[in-house]
Amino acid sequence: MVSWSFLTSHARVLLCIARDPGVRLRDIAASLGITERSAHAILADLAGAGYVVKQKDGRRNRYQIQTRLPLPGAGPGEPAVGEVLALLTGPPPGPVPESPGQ
Repeated sequence: MVSWSFLTSHARVLLCIARDPGVRLRDIAASLGITERSAHAILADLAGAGYVVKQKDGRRNRYQIQTRLPLPGAGPGEPAVGEVLALLTGPPPGPVPESPGQ
């Protein structure tokens, strides 16, 4: 059994939010195999550091990632959080461009 992960839990929570800004805390926890309490603590860390802003949407929360912020400990010229998330999530869904000659 693998005892380590390439991405930290904080990065994995950010990926969940990047894929679905309206994701529920319990769904984050279930998809990452962590407790809701751990997911809440990670989200609080990310919000406290300014990487995530929580907004109420009726009875649910929506999360907005501050994509322009630098990665923690990053030096000048290194990619911002949004650039790294874009690499990990792939292109946004949309129409598939037609290939030439069709």
